[in-house]
Amino acid sequence: MLTTVKLVFDTFGANVFVPVILFFIALILKVKTQKAFLSALYAGVGLTGFTLLLNSYTPIISKVIKKMVSDTGVNLPVFDIGWQGASLVAYSTQAGMIFLVVAFILQTVLFLIRWTDVFQPSDLWNNYSYMVWGSMCFYVTKNMWLSLLLMCLLNMYSLLLSDSIAQRWSTYYGYPRTTIIALHNLEPAIFGILMDPVWNKLGINKIKLSPEYLQEKLGFLGEPISLGFFLGFLLGILGNFKHLGELASWGQITQVAIATSAIMAIFPKIAGIFAQAFAPLSQAASRSIRKSNKAKGSENQAEGKKPRLWFLGVNDPVGFGETATLITGILLIPIMVVLAILLPGNKVLPVIDLLAIPYWIEGLIALSNGNMVKTMINSVIWFSLGLYMCTATAPLFTHIASSGIGVAIPTAALMVTSFNILGKPFFGLIFYAFLSQNIFWIGLTIVLYLVLWAAFQKNKDAFRAYLERAAAKNATAATDN
Repeated sequence: MLTTVKLVFDTFGANVFVPVILFFIALILKVKTQKAFLSALYAGVGLTGFTLLLNSYTPIISKVIKKMVSDTGVNLPVFDIGWQGASLVAYSTQAGMIFLVVAFILQTVLFLIRWTDVFQPSDLWNNYSYMVWGSMCFYVTKNMWLSLLLMCLLNMYSLLLSDSIAQRWSTYYGYPRTTIIALHNLEPAIFGILMDPVWNKLGINKIKLSPEYLQEKLGFLGEPISLGFFLGFLLGILGNFKHLGELASWGQITQVAIATSAIMAIFPKIAGIFAQAFAPLSQAASRSIRKSNKAKGSENQAEGKKPRLWFLGVNDPVGFGETATLITGILLIPIMVVLAILLPGNKVLPVIDLLAIPYWIEGLIALSNGNMVKTMINSVIWFSLGLYMCTATAPLFTHIASSGIGVAIPTAALMVTSFNILGKPFFGLIFYAFLSQNIFWIGLTIVLYLVLWAAFQKNKDAFRAYLERAAAKNATAATDN
């Protein structure tokens, strides 16, 4: 059965799964069949557009990143094989395959009983993030129940985080009633929420650096298409700085520049198509709420009930090419390479997952309302801690990746990791609590979740309003000061 489930999902993928789920949700909300079909089709076309665009861009820019890393001449023993390699590992383990079915049931039930306002099963693919941690736990403890509990708890933590930033993400990126739900791309938002008051005290929210500000000050040079060109040109130079006297290097530099410019120009158009998928859904949900309020107004008021605001989980590529997200993410690529070299005790050479950085910072960008400086500071600190978590978990991940699964370890590398999946300080600590098999530490992680969940449920509206006010401070400061 597990093999069949995996085969079905691999065959159709997110580009088909999301539209199908969206179609049935629309019908449940009493959207006319024709509109529901078009809504689903727009979602499929948008997701396919994102995939085609990023699949064309990735090979161009990844070559430059690899050259930039190799030209440093640094020999770090842990090689980053990327989230693609990590997903292969996850879907090839016994613990991972069992959780694939458990996750679908868990995520659906939690949404139906209103434990969460986020419908996660629309993005089944990204469950591999939980599966990697659970597989490593099973390798050490040989306890499948403990490993499943770990994966379920990580899933519930990520759902809580997704729920908390859902409205902010949806507002910033302009996709009604949607949010990201991938564990590995949500976690940095924890640090962003905690540190935001600190950065505001230091006045970082007042620093004028946003795509809008650049466009205002630089004119046509500040247009996203121009910024993309110069950003790609800079990255190309950094990747070829030892070969600037070669014609081939300049060919690669200009190709990266044009390709990055193309992302900036084309991505918003695809995003517009994707956003159209959710308009009928949002309108139908609003009508349903108004009708419910009218029919049960007195009853709801007496019982203190409020209409439900829920969000559909979507894959992170829908936010990858947003201007502030892509610019900040690409600028962080050379910064993280330098930090990997300089940080004492780090053994990880980030390579493949460097291009995924724009995915990781979507929560940070949304929380700061596009404040690129604040996002870069948060990212540098949190991702540096992530390098240490990758260093610590590399022996375990290398074992499950190489024994029985057949992931090849690159020449000159002693161990492998995935910077994107395993570079998660907070969730890594939860993993180590389970790895200890100590009931106190395991119980502490469960109690912490329940306390945070209860606090959020009690103050949900107030917390979401707080995030909106915090985001507005960035926008106001950038405009008024």
